[in-house]
Amino acid sequence: MGHPNPTPGSAVKDAPSPWTRRRLLEGAAALGTGAALTALGLRNTARAEDSGHAATWGHGGGGRSLPFDPQACLRSFERGTLIQENGRPVRLFEVEARSINVPLAGDVLFKAWTLNGRIPGPSLRARQGERIRVVFRNADSTAHSLHLHGVHPAAMDGIDPILPGRTAVYEFDLDRAGLFPYHCHVAPVSRHVGKGLFGLLVVDPVADRPPADELVLVMGGYDINNDGRNELYAFNGIPDAYMLHPIQVRQNALVRIHLLNMTELESPLTFHTHANQFTVVGAGPQEPTDVITLGVAERKILELRYPFPGRYMFHPHQDQIAERGAMGFFEVTPA
Repeated sequence: MGHPNPTPGSAVKDAPSPWTRRRLLEGAAALGTGAALTALGLRNTARAEDSGHAATWGHGGGGRSLPFDPQACLRSFERGTLIQENGRPVRLFEVEARSINVPLAGDVLFKAWTLNGRIPGPSLRARQGERIRVVFRNADSTAHSLHLHGVHPAAMDGIDPILPGRTAVYEFDLDRAGLFPYHCHVAPVSRHVGKGLFGLLVVDPVADRPPADELVLVMGGYDINNDGRNELYAFNGIPDAYMLHPIQVRQNALVRIHLLNMTELESPLTFHTHANQFTVVGAGPQEPTDVITLGVAERKILELRYPFPGRYMFHPHQDQIAERGAMGFFEVTPA
């Protein structure tokens, strides 16, 4: 399963943002989060961990190309390969850790540690009652691992570092349906997670839920100058991705959001929808709400419908976090 090789940590406080949501909204169409970085005095210090070239970020085709597509992260589920072994279903996945350069805002490049070249890693999808087998390859120059939440033997817990060039196999039975985060567990874990090594395993129940437009939204943060505080935030890896390119949904369609908070270095975050309310799947009898609170690694399945066409904002209700990249829109088109 690999050999211990912890990566040295670095002690890692930013100033309060002078940007209000109103100012950011007024200027976002032209400036994006890069303007907020300038306001924070971070533009010249943001390259402490950066190297190489970025793969398009920004407006009007004038930005950088992205190494992965946040729109694809919304609705792409990796279902692996289903085989039969000794009369039982086994679902095979392949996950690879590797470094890429991610343009976060303006001219800010961030050397990220990723799983399958994206943040979050692939949204693995299986079904209750199956066994999963995850082949994890470390193609990076730093030791990593893959720790999957859930119930499994200790040998499958993914806390042992996997050295560069090595491979590990994690497998166990899926006895429960739900959402299960996965992430690197090499110390310091907050650094490995903060650089992008996390994702979500979706385990469907034996009986399918009603059909819906299913989305994955994973909240994360970036400490871009190694000061122990996040300066930028994002849904699905890229700050302001869904503010610049809103999520398209249909009027009155059932929308099911697989929501995960993987924002290290912060207190619990909230998730808030404007002009609408959602219910939490599996939470029992409840009143619809427009805000939910999630600690790090907490996750929920939310369902809602938009009865009116238009553009509707969503974000954490910690405004200083929303204003640094964690805002987006649902663009509701007529049925």
